[in-house]
Amino acid sequence: VPPEITKGIALRVSSGSSMLNDDLSHEVVAVDIEEAIRMNADCMAVQTFIGADGQLSSIDNLSKTINAGMRYSIPTMGVVAVGKQMERTDRFFKLATRIVVKTYNCENFEEIVAACPVPIVVAGGKKLPEDEALTLAYEVISKGARGVDMGRNIFQSQHPVEMAQAVAKVVHEGFTDKEAYEFYQDMIH
Repeated sequence: VPPEITKGIALRVSSGSSMLNDDLSHEVVAVDIEEAIRMNADCMAVQTFIGADGQLSSIDNLSKTINAGMRYSIPTMGVVAVGKQMERTDRFFKLATRIVVKTYNCENFEEIVAACPVPIVVAGGKKLPEDEALTLAYEVISKGARGVDMGRNIFQSQHPVEMAQAVAKVVHEGFTDKEAYEFYQDMIH
């Protein structure tokens, strides 16, 4: 990351293979703290699974990354996921969000926000049509999330720059989903 970039960059430091099985909970820390510093990352991100076979090792990865980051004042973001056998409901995410700040939207999301002592960022999840992704952003921001992590919903959009601007309108300027979609439509035409 060039030093002149002023936007915060969260570097994913955990990695795993989905080739052998469908369980991604057995990730390892693939980028150490020295590499994160060398790459000029502002934050490190670690996938953390709750209720999956690899739960213990993923929490250990998160803990070790937090400890390494603390030595250099680099924060760590836990990217929460739940095991495939667990429901994506407020019951499980209330457990998971005690240790992380990034999670998914679910029923009773406002209760998760109330139960979490730190700001929450919501994952965008699978690629959605632009209007649906903006509705997701609007709903979670309205329920108390501080931001959204819209990776593929931005970079897989036909118009990623305009989509990023529309998401920013929801998160930072208080636009509704409909207003943001109108903004997006105006920008691409």
